Amino acid sequence: MLYIADMTVRAFTPILAPILVFCAGFLPFASPVAARDIGVVPQGRYQCALPGDAEGRAYVAMPDLSFRISSASRYSHVSGKGIYLFEGDTLVFTRGPLKDMRLRRIPGGLFQQVKSDGTLGRVRCNRIAR
Repeated sequence: MLYIADMTVRAFTPILAPILVFCAGFLPFASPVAARDIGVVPQGRYQCALPGDAEGRAYVAMPDLSFRISSASRYSHVSGKGIYLFEGDTLVFTRGPLKDMRLRRIPGGLFQQVKSDGTLGRVRCNRIAR
């Protein structure tokens, strides 16, 4: 008798055992790196802005960076349409006019720009309409 994964294999054990051992080598192993969740961003219009200052306006709108999430992984912008990927807490525009722009979700439902060096930038985006 041969025990494999809590199963007893009796028929043709001398022939079947080497085949099963060979096939077991192709089974996937658990990755040491944890996979991140892929999600979607709530649909709606997102306005991006720079923070203002104490003497003037509370924020300075940046319409050239604002966008609308239209469906599961699609967005629209004044210059066209594109596709995004939302993995973990990072939103990456993978195609379209905002290609390669990265935003990180921060507390309060805001998204903050991620600069090319990985640090957070000053631009923040929030959903202003559904």
